[in-house]
Amino acid sequence: MTPTPFSVRGKRVVVVGAARSGVAAAELLVRRGATVTLTDLRESIEEEARLRSAGVALELGEHRPSTLVEADLIVLSPGVPPRLQVLDRARAAGVPITGELELASRWLRGRIVAITGTKGKSTTTTLTGRMLEAGGHRVLVGGNIGLALSAQVDESTEQTIHVVEASSFQLESTTAFRPWIAVLLNFSPDHLDRHENVEEYGAAKARIFARQEPTDWAVLNADDPASLTLARAGRAKRLLFSMTTDDRPVGEGIVIAGEAIVKRTAQGEEPLVPLSSVKLLGRHLLADVLAAAAVASIAGVDAAAMTKAVEGFTGLEHALEPAAEVGGVRFVNDSKATNIEAARRAIESFGDGLIVILGGKFKGGDFGDLRAPLRERHAQVVAMGEATPLIRAALAAAVPVHDAADMAAAVRTAFAIASPGGVVVLAPACASFDLFRDYAERGRVFKQEVQRLQESWNSMREQ
Repeated sequence: MTPTPFSVRGKRVVVVGAARSGVAAAELLVRRGATVTLTDLRESIEEEARLRSAGVALELGEHRPSTLVEADLIVLSPGVPPRLQVLDRARAAGVPITGELELASRWLRGRIVAITGTKGKSTTTTLTGRMLEAGGHRVLVGGNIGLALSAQVDESTEQTIHVVEASSFQLESTTAFRPWIAVLLNFSPDHLDRHENVEEYGAAKARIFARQEPTDWAVLNADDPASLTLARAGRAKRLLFSMTTDDRPVGEGIVIAGEAIVKRTAQGEEPLVPLSSVKLLGRHLLADVLAAAAVASIAGVDAAAMTKAVEGFTGLEHALEPAAEVGGVRFVNDSKATNIEAARRAIESFGDGLIVILGGKFKGGDFGDLRAPLRERHAQVVAMGEATPLIRAALAAAVPVHDAADMAAAVRTAFAIASPGGVVVLAPACASFDLFRDYAERGRVFKQEVQRLQESWNSMREQ
């Protein structure tokens, strides 16, 4: 029996949250024949005129319970927690509540490659898209980066591969979302300011596998036991990737052998990408390349196309991005390191004398996990933002901790205590919302302050 196509024609749909994904969902729903109301706690939004012109009704400054209760469907933008109290009455009244990712996926015609993990999603998603394009596929990249999935629906064809970065916020509300290839890069505590505990966060991530069938694929990190545990109930075929080169390597999968990334099978090893082609800073980012190569190999992309994509990829802004060198000190922007595990990986990418700028809005985890890698590198910490007392309490007994009132002070303090030949890395291990709009603004401000420092340093030398 053919399932009934999903339709919202003639239905009253309320979209909660007017961020990028909510706006895209509202516009898509109007095009699909729904009567749409978009509600947001902000008094005004940048897209107001455009949305009204498209036929979207706006309710700004509050979420009205009466509007929600009278809806036929409620769609949540990823930034809106499903536990939001104002949703309780609507839920009790039987109003269906879904997320933007779930909504959009029901109308896609092409196959989905969904990529999640605590760290590395954006890098892997972007590189996977480039590999698939180099291999001749029609690709649309988006989700948690770039275009919201709702903005891709109208362009979706049966030949399209949608490469989707999927966060726990997006996955937690999925019910029918079914990726052809689901990738779980790694798992460690994060977003505990949103999820009640690590178990709930893990359950949200594991939903990426929930609807897969035996004809689908799960790409998993063999070096990350937590990821393997979360995927254990999945029904899809598995392809492992691993950077382990010890005496117990992965028997089959995407691995490193000699000076290349290879696909290892029972029949032997097929070289895919020379390590010399990888231009990314930080060994942990190599795992993202392996994951992308795993997806590309499933999709039938040949080694030459994979290598071409890798050679042209120097990384993403705010992900171990070289910012400048001032007085022999290198500054590196890893503003996307918004959790403890990501900060640890950034720290482990550098050697002795490292200066690390930490801090922001704490999301959970244990700063104590950074003690060992910091101590091993004789590092020093510059702390800023709301999390400063937590950072000092966890780390001051292990390494010197310096306080800074803002990013300008953090950059100048870091430079003052750095040695020539050393590195200053912004790896906050926190969200940005105490001082900045998002991690991207934080990274840009960091680079601006480094540029100002460089200009004043050069001016001083010329005098």
